[in-house]
Formats: sequence, C-alpha cells, structure tokens
Amino acid sequence: MNDKKFNVTEYVDQTALLLGFNLPDEYRDGVIANFERIQVIAKLVNEFPLPEDIEVAPIFRPD
Repeated sequence: MNDKKFNVTEYVDQTALLLGFNLPDEYRDGVIANFERIQVIAKLVNEFPLPEDIEVAPIFRPD
C-alpha cells in the first residue's frame, strides 16, 4: 500500500489543470478546504467495519 500522504492542495491544483479549469485565486482556498472536509468524511466511511458476509440489496426502497 502507498504510505504517501494525500496532498489536497496538489490534488486541487493538478485536477484543475488537467480539466482545463481556471480556478480563480479567491475560490482556491475554499475549494481546498472543502476537499479537506470531504477527505475526513471519506475516511470515516471507508474505515467503517462491515461484516464479511454482508450482501448488497438488489433493490433500494426508501421508507
């Protein structure tokens, strides 16, 4: 597994460059802050333990 820490600032800058998106300076810090929040939430979701025998529901029906 890769032990390199995810660099949010580099990700935002490189993704904007790859997409050809001009990210104005006045929004850049806010975008980076939001991606840092997303990273924290994603870590919680990804680390949530699931039993090995869990099955995917074939149809989702909200109540």
